[in-house]
Amino acid sequence: MAETERERRVEGTWASPTRSLHVHESVEGADRGAVEGRRLSGPLQGFGKLWQKTYRVHLEGAEVTPEQVVAVWQEDYGSFWPATSRFCAPFSGVKPGEVALIADRRGGLQLSTGVLVLYADEVSFTFLCPQGHPFAGMITFSAHDDGDGTVAQVQAIIRAQDPLIELSMPFYTHRQEDQVWQHVLTALAARFGVPDAQVSTDAVCVDRKRQWRRAGNLRHNAGWYALMRPFRRRTSPPDA
Repeated sequence: MAETERERRVEGTWASPTRSLHVHESVEGADRGAVEGRRLSGPLQGFGKLWQKTYRVHLEGAEVTPEQVVAVWQEDYGSFWPATSRFCAPFSGVKPGEVALIADRRGGLQLSTGVLVLYADEVSFTFLCPQGHPFAGMITFSAHDDGDGTVAQVQAIIRAQDPLIELSMPFYTHRQEDQVWQHVLTALAARFGVPDAQVSTDAVCVDRKRQWRRAGNLRHNAGWYALMRPFRRRTSPPDA
């Protein structure tokens, strides 16, 4: 591949370096204060065991290319989520450097968090989590041709963000995370005319060590933030 062609492919696919997140748009149902000013939290910044979780669905019988699948996925990403969660994509769409808010109802609490779009090209896009998100890590959405047709995939490299989330992983959080991405891939397959598609799930514990120096992440926990919302002093001045 010529150097100029390689440069054209790379240009505009990565988010610019940033120390903290800034939310440019307010969205009903999502608290931007849970994301504004937070730092990014990759796999090295988390507390719990490190997991690689891969979810795949084969779009059997659908005459669609990986590029077409990813284009639809990016364009209408939030529509594939479960009804209990809401992905609030920025008006500009799933583009590198954009910050999207997430509203999620868990156990009677309305939780708010978000993601940074770290990378996006014709066949994949990657989200990076902020402080306060249940997981520290990154999630990549992609499509490829395995020789028998197009396969859509979600791959997460994640740790529990804090000790409370880590405690819930074996009997709640793992199962809930699996259900979300299985739902997303099933809905995506249905969009391309593949009803009742079977989603495969593979989970590998890459590192069993817990990073105790990261136990302080608990102060950013989205559930704690939601619980304290009624008592939090307003940062904006009262209306005149």
